[in-house]
Amino acid sequence: MRKIIREMTVVVAIVMFAPNPVLAQFVKITPLGSHDGEFCQNDRAMLFEDPTGVRILYDAGQTVAGATDPRLGDVHVILLSHAHNDHIGGTKAAGLNAGTCNKPQTVSAAPNSNTAEIAAAKNSWIMTSRPMTRFLTKKIQNIRGAVTSECPAVGTLRATTVPTSSPCLAGRPPGGTWIFKVSNATNGVEITTVRADHDNTVAPSLITDAGKAILENDGLTAYVGDAVGFVVAFTNGLKVYLSGDTALMSEMNTIIRSFYKTKLSVINVSSVEKAAFAVNELLQPNAVILSHANEAATTGGKVNPGTRTLQFIDLVKGRPVHLPLSGKTMQFDGNAKCTAGC
Repeated sequence: MRKIIREMTVVVAIVMFAPNPVLAQFVKITPLGSHDGEFCQNDRAMLFEDPTGVRILYDAGQTVAGATDPRLGDVHVILLSHAHNDHIGGTKAAGLNAGTCNKPQTVSAAPNSNTAEIAAAKNSWIMTSRPMTRFLTKKIQNIRGAVTSECPAVGTLRATTVPTSSPCLAGRPPGGTWIFKVSNATNGVEITTVRADHDNTVAPSLITDAGKAILENDGLTAYVGDAVGFVVAFTNGLKVYLSGDTALMSEMNTIIRSFYKTKLSVINVSSVEKAAFAVNELLQPNAVILSHANEAATTGGKVNPGTRTLQFIDLVKGRPVHLPLSGKTMQFDGNAKCTAGC
């Protein structure tokens, strides 16, 4: 009897302390900035890859060189936080490393946008707020010459299999969820739109001449609904908050931290003290990736003195802050521990 108990104890110990096969898998995050190995003025775009192979582009912006950018590969889902040029891509990179880190060289992507161009070429789903999907429908149709449909889905959580044979629009209100999975996977990546407090007007360059004239006659701008952020739950257990350009809001604590229990925050640091407060007091993630610093933050991959980026790093306490160096892939486990590339 004692022998049996000892053997059972050994088995329990092995089970308890053996590596978790789910947490041992890694999410890959690759910043797609304007200059290799640097964090520069226009940098917003990031490419996420789930362990199952689902690939997600977040805010293509101005640093992706259109659909032919060799860094993209497959793009199953595009997440768009709002319609400002630096996120939707009213311009796009003139080429890799074009211009300087402080002043990257871009070319026009109007009137359709960098986001629409990539979606049309890659047959990507675009997940954003519902009004923005209606705006992008015409943009993609202009490129493809075919109607862009609403994405098909199954079940109340809206599950779908990628890749798909044509682009489509997945508009969701704040709190709305969509699940994306590859055909041979048991689980998928669960993406939820969350509130963001930020203006969401469209630049005149992305509006047709007829529409532009109507707005100008009354001194108006085109507003395309809510700006949003995202909570992305990957299949290895990692939950990531993508802030977009939101101001401080209580939902960072009550919803994004307390309900969704996010572990990694990709945070806009254009307002340094507010971003640091959001991280330290409201979100309290296990780790942070900077975004949207609006400066040439690094030289040779090292943070430049006197920058907002350095100030933010100094203000954040109790957790690692990771630089989004363009083209350098970071790997994260389910607890937001960086295991490579940071």
